[in-house]
Amino acid sequence: MDPFLVLLHSVSTGLSNDELTELKFLCRSRVGKRKLERVQSGLDLFNVLLEQNELDSEHTELLRELLVSLRRQDLLQRLDSFEAGAAGRVPPEERDLRAAFDIICDNVGKDWRRLARHLKVTDVKIDAIEEKYPRNLTEQVRESLRVWKSTKREDATVSHLVRALRACQLNLVADLIVEDQQARGLEDEDVSGRGGGSSIAGSLTSCDSDGPTLGAPW
Repeated sequence: MDPFLVLLHSVSTGLSNDELTELKFLCRSRVGKRKLERVQSGLDLFNVLLEQNELDSEHTELLRELLVSLRRQDLLQRLDSFEAGAAGRVPPEERDLRAAFDIICDNVGKDWRRLARHLKVTDVKIDAIEEKYPRNLTEQVRESLRVWKSTKREDATVSHLVRALRACQLNLVADLIVEDQQARGLEDEDVSGRGGGSSIAGSLTSCDSDGPTLGAPW
């Protein structure tokens, strides 16, 4: 069984009725009233959050925030244990992508819409992201990247992001990603196989020398 689902089930069984009521109250801005009325357990609530992409094994911030609000140190320790184990299970390519996401979220700012469109995120989804996070620019950026990653799946790679950033004239952000990869000495192959046996850092550097033009196919 998925370790994250095991964690959620464990947390759910450890909640009292009063704590569940408090969690529902805390989630009222994220979950519609009708859905909250149907929630009868912590697992019900977590399933709704999973369906809405508010929560997943890679993004446990909301779960931590909720448990902190409940002051349940025992449940927080379970979350800590899960995150420690998950860190060891993350493939190198996934770690690279997460690092690139963090850099983009910290540096792209309001240009995220232009980047998202170049990554083929539809205007409908962009509008939905803005509605979902109306006052949180960082989450708008991160959610657009999640949508792109979900759509591209195994084709969602760091080199693709670098190409898109350069096509959008966001060269400073692209440089930061390349420098980060090189500084950490990562030599994992690009998932797309574009670089064959070359390292990711080498693959990203070759993207610079290729000088991809706006709209160049991936």
